[in-house]
Amino acid sequence: QVQLVESGGGLVQPGGSLRLSCAAPGRIFSMNTMGWYRQAPGKQRELVATITITRVTNYVDSVKGRFTISRDNAKNTVYLQMNSLKPEDTAIYYCNTKIVGTNYWGQGTQVTVSS
Repeated sequence: QVQLVESGGGLVQPGGSLRLSCAAPGRIFSMNTMGWYRQAPGKQRELVATITITRVTNYVDSVKGRFTISRDNAKNTVYLQMNSLKPEDTAIYYCNTKIVGTNYWGQGTQVTVSS
C-alpha cells in the first residue's frame, strides 16, 4: 500500500495564496511522476499539474501562470504553490502517483477560496 499524505489546505480570500504539500515513501517518490488533482462539488476529478522525476512539469490551462508544482527529492515531498487564487479553484485537492498502471491517492485536502 502506497501512502500519500497531503497538508496545507484551508480557507483563503480571492487573490490569496496557499501551498500544498504531499509526502510519499522514498522508494516511490524517487521513481515516479507525481501529480495534483482536484475535485469540486458536483464535478469530476481533474488533473491540475504533474512533475516527472526529471522535473518536467505540465499544467491544466486554467492554472497556468498561477500554480507551480515542484518536488524536493531529499524530503520525498511534492508541492503545489497556488497564487492568485480564484473562487473556481475551490475543491478538494489530491496528491497522486501511478505505479504500473495503478493510481494511488492521498486523503485529500480542502481548499476554499471565498471572501
